[in-house]
Amino acid sequence: QVQVVESGGGLAQAGGSLRLSCVASGRTFSNYALGWFRQAPGKEREFVAAINWSGGSTSYGDSVKGRFTISRNNAKNTVYLSISSLKPEDTAVYYCAVDEYGLILTREYEYEYWGQGTQVTVSS
Repeated sequence: QVQVVESGGGLAQAGGSLRLSCVASGRTFSNYALGWFRQAPGKEREFVAAINWSGGSTSYGDSVKGRFTISRNNAKNTVYLSISSLKPEDTAVYYCAVDEYGLILTREYEYEYWGQGTQVTVSS
């Protein structure tokens, strides 16, 4: 069983920046495929970003390309999501997702473990 815990959400102003963190348990973190998804009020959960085991390959949802950056630190069992030029439409609960065996995964069903989510609210 892998425990997944997100942090770093909160209230931010439009145009600002934020960095979310996600810690996942397990001795084989360096093998994990990692991803971020988000769910805005009244909307379905959508893919935001994904990173492969080494950090050498990433993928982003169309709505966040150029503003969001996913990265990982395998020594700290942590994946990050850096968000710049925040927009009110970035307001959502952000979820970290983990799969023990995978490369770049962009679909919800491909991930086995999920965190509880962290709320990001962007004010205009």
